[in-house]
Amino acid sequence: MTGIALLDPETDQPVPAPSPVPSSPAPPPIPADLESVLKRMRFPYLRKAAPDVLATARSQRWDPAEVLRILLEEEIKGREAATRRSHRKQANLPTGKTFSSWREEDSSIPAPTQQALMTLEWVGRSENLAIAGPSGTGKSHFAEALAHKAIDRGMQVAWFSLESLTAHVGRATVDNSVAKAIAKITRANLIILDDIGMLPSGQAAAEAFYRVIDAAYERRSVIVTSNLHPSGFDSIMPKTLATAAVDRLLHHAHIVLTEGSSLRLTQATTGKGVKPLH
Repeated sequence: MTGIALLDPETDQPVPAPSPVPSSPAPPPIPADLESVLKRMRFPYLRKAAPDVLATARSQRWDPAEVLRILLEEEIKGREAATRRSHRKQANLPTGKTFSSWREEDSSIPAPTQQALMTLEWVGRSENLAIAGPSGTGKSHFAEALAHKAIDRGMQVAWFSLESLTAHVGRATVDNSVAKAIAKITRANLIILDDIGMLPSGQAAAEAFYRVIDAAYERRSVIVTSNLHPSGFDSIMPKTLATAAVDRLLHHAHIVLTEGSSLRLTQATTGKGVKPLH
């Protein structure tokens, strides 16, 4: 297929095609001895940025201190991004839901409360958050969005359902490493226990729940989401353990109650649950 010539609007004559813009030459590589030093110092992001930064510095006659500052900033940014990727992988978050897909106006959580919780100041004070309400009212979405925000702030997060926590602690019981497993969980700045109360919980689940809440008490922040108010946990797990865990959970906790019909069901009945078929 031939190209379509451009015409000059005044003369109606073809306009010559513009010359292709030459690509910028690649910056020269850094000297081998400097490359070796940066590898030994474990500065991978500085090393990657160095050819472009040094070429620009030479052409624009930057002050040496400015060159050093920019290169070190590149290393810091690279390390911080790598840390966030690692923390996100370790957190085992379920769906990738963030505040970019959160509709504040559709939530029954008051807007000022949403905004205050999004600051994450309460995490710095090792306070807890209990979100209780009917299924489909955005509890897990809000909790996971808070988790992503915490990771973006450089925090570590651990996410469990009560079932996965019970299984995790159960595996540690086999080799008598429960204390070690709980200590590893509570190294996270924010621990999330999602969807408690959907199924009855036996002795093992109650013990796992209590161990985490007790270990985190006044040291780490915990988010609990449930279709039950925490005061009703003794209806799904042994009363003694439930009472002891809830006592510690709620001592320094923000309690948020959601209400209304399921957002998932509303989307489904209005045809917004799936994309149209073609």
